[in-house]
Amino acid sequence: MKAEKVTVGSNEIVVRALHTTQGEGLDVYAFFIKGADIVKVADISRVDRDESDALKGFQRPEIRSHVKGIVDYLNQGDVLFPNAIILAMSPQVRFTASRGTRPTGDEGLAQSGTLTIPVNEAGERVAWIVDGQQRSLALAQVNNRGVAVPVVGFVSDNLELQRQQFILVNKARPLPTRLINELLPETSGIQLPKDLSARKVPSEICNFLNRDPDSPFFKLIKRPSDRGGSEAIVTDTAVITMIRNSMNNPLGALAPYKASVRDGADLASMYRLLLNFWSAVKAVFPEAWGRDPRQSRLMHSAGIEAMGVLMDRIYARFSGTEGTYDAVKKELERVAPACRWTEGTWEALGVAWNEIQSTPRDIKKLQDALVRAYTTSPSS
Repeated sequence: MKAEKVTVGSNEIVVRALHTTQGEGLDVYAFFIKGADIVKVADISRVDRDESDALKGFQRPEIRSHVKGIVDYLNQGDVLFPNAIILAMSPQVRFTASRGTRPTGDEGLAQSGTLTIPVNEAGERVAWIVDGQQRSLALAQVNNRGVAVPVVGFVSDNLELQRQQFILVNKARPLPTRLINELLPETSGIQLPKDLSARKVPSEICNFLNRDPDSPFFKLIKRPSDRGGSEAIVTDTAVITMIRNSMNNPLGALAPYKASVRDGADLASMYRLLLNFWSAVKAVFPEAWGRDPRQSRLMHSAGIEAMGVLMDRIYARFSGTEGTYDAVKKELERVAPACRWTEGTWEALGVAWNEIQSTPRDIKKLQDALVRAYTTSPSS
């Protein structure tokens, strides 16, 4: 099928399209367009944060090798390209239904007509690529710029809905876990599959820890939206894993605040607990805090995850409001003499401080050493 294009003036593209509605009355269109025209009508919404630290966009950076591979494939000649590009479209697009009677047997699921798409400058375009950015970039570079490309577009300028669709479309593909984790907290009020919902709370708390000036992790956590020049040193994956492990452990410090059948997760209580614990960690190990993981294993993924297990063990001693900052700090001081975060050798492990790696085996050995040091040290 040829991609139909009728230019109305120089700032519109008109294509034949099918129209239907899905969800809560959202307009959805299916049509073909010349591959080179996709980047004329749609922007790529890169994941980033503005000056107020609000998350913008959702797309990962361009993967040049991937784009080049698609270009090479398309430049082979007459090739099959049935993979649809998914666009989120602004209400500025206009649909005009075709006249005439409905064909015999038509179930009325869709209506044919023409879709008019304004062509604006980059950054002000009326559509955003939800799925297919690498393909779209490649299509703009191929020799045959008129290759017909299928497109499915839904009309919504709701960024949360666009992010939800982006996550769902890419869920089964090799989309970086860290990118999904950063996007999940920005999808409030939208129903997500159970497995993604379970990942949302830890990532949301990770955001709080990174943005709150009172947090010991303030601006120290690396997120995919970082664009260089950041002082971030701790991977968000380590922090999220630490939080998730504590939530999922029936005896974990965060488990009592996990979502129940009747109530949602108590994020405020979780956050206060984490703030107390990690502020105390910073105070007890000032020489190891805030340093590059190559200089301090406390800020390493292994250190963060292992200290999370120690957190669970410490809070198991408390009840009610006993787990204050001062109380936690006192418990951590019992472990401090055995720790070798920046120099020396872990006596319980027989390995140098910088030989601890982010492997399941090393993390387990480190957490066992911390818990053993805690349980065998005299209470003060």
